[in-house]
Amino acid sequence: MRVRFRMRPREAWRHAHGWTLQDVADRINELSGSRRGAEVAADASLVGKWERWPATTGRKPAPQALVVLAELYGCAAADLLDYEDRKALPRADLHLLDRPTAPAPPPPPVLAPSAPVGEPQGAALVEAAAGESAHWASWAESTNIGPIALDQLAADARDLAHRYLAAEPPLTVFAAARVLRDRVFGLLEGHQPPQQTRELYVVAGYLCSLLAWICSDLGAPRQADTHGRTATLCAELADHNGLRAWTLSTRAKTALWDGRTRDAITLARRGASYTAPGTVGVLLACQEADAWAHLGAAGEAQQALARIADARAAQHGTDDIGGLLSCDDFRRTNYTTGVQLRIGNAATALNEAAEALATPAHRAYGTEAQMRITAASAHVALGHPEGALEALAPVLALPPEQRLAPVATRLAEVARSVARSAMADGRTAGHLHAAVEHWCLQAAPRYVAVPPGAPGALVRGLPD
Repeated sequence: MRVRFRMRPREAWRHAHGWTLQDVADRINELSGSRRGAEVAADASLVGKWERWPATTGRKPAPQALVVLAELYGCAAADLLDYEDRKALPRADLHLLDRPTAPAPPPPPVLAPSAPVGEPQGAALVEAAAGESAHWASWAESTNIGPIALDQLAADARDLAHRYLAAEPPLTVFAAARVLRDRVFGLLEGHQPPQQTRELYVVAGYLCSLLAWICSDLGAPRQADTHGRTATLCAELADHNGLRAWTLSTRAKTALWDGRTRDAITLARRGASYTAPGTVGVLLACQEADAWAHLGAAGEAQQALARIADARAAQHGTDDIGGLLSCDDFRRTNYTTGVQLRIGNAATALNEAAEALATPAHRAYGTEAQMRITAASAHVALGHPEGALEALAPVLALPPEQRLAPVATRLAEVARSVARSAMADGRTAGHLHAAVEHWCLQAAPRYVAVPPGAPGALVRGLPD
């Protein structure tokens, strides 16, 4: 009834019992009258408003009312809610309704144990059974989405992944991804054949991965983890190795920038265990190498760098989404130069970064900013303060909405490395410290007011 006649859950349950609004109101009043302290009074008009909510013509049912309705209908209170209801209900009401309770008594059977008077017999019974199967097959074949609409949803997700790498503000892409995710979630509340359901879960999982990645970039790791866990659930429900791998890559990225470096290594290795098309295997090997380098484990980092070459050799097919969820040569070089820098190979890092930056190409501004920071850090390590300032100039000129949390973290590292170097007392060091501090104060997490975030810690972590 919900799918075929587009009924809300509470209305569908009422019609399934064959009751009118007045029938339900009478039963509520009769049932709640025997419960002192938990009375719920209703009339036909109020029951109708409960069914229409959260539409503007409806009225929000109290948790007690939903519990009474559930008992009348022989279901759980949660069965009376759909996605729109859960979005509109206060958290306190959801907490009450989601708590485990004793199972509701089963509803009265629709058919009596013995065949009622008028039940078809003989050939008529055989014909009736065939008609019932045909009716169910018609329902099972119905869907609330077609193949063209499914392709469009996937295309929209790919577009968002590419838009994020361009100059569009991160929060704009985040808002669009959220709207598209809600649309896919709403479709999953309806009915479609199993293969279409699987495809919807894949799109939903990739959208949650995008939301997780953007949250991490905005300095909100807790929220990123929530989206990541939901993406993992979608991957399991879809049984999709590509989504599993990309989800684990996203969660590894969140863990690294949240300071959970060993968790990042574990997640990256788990992701690499799946055979998936496209470039995700390369990115996962890069992430593992980066995490080992953050720990100062040069040997393990070198081994992970070797696995990058293996992953490239084994690469097949194309990325499902691309854009943010892909690893082109420039992004790979950004990781490898960063690893070389951290394990003490500053000259190698500088040469490879300079070569990559000199190659004309369309590249993500966040990745380019990190590559320039690697070059600046290598200049500092090699005692070239002027080279560091020159490399950082385009980064320091980024508009506030593009000053992502990982870039801010790495800029603060440059400032600290200058403070520990031989140039610490020079004019260049002072200028660099002031520029980085001012930059971090206007970084994207502050710009979009994500509390609490890394920017404050970044600024406090700068050398005095």
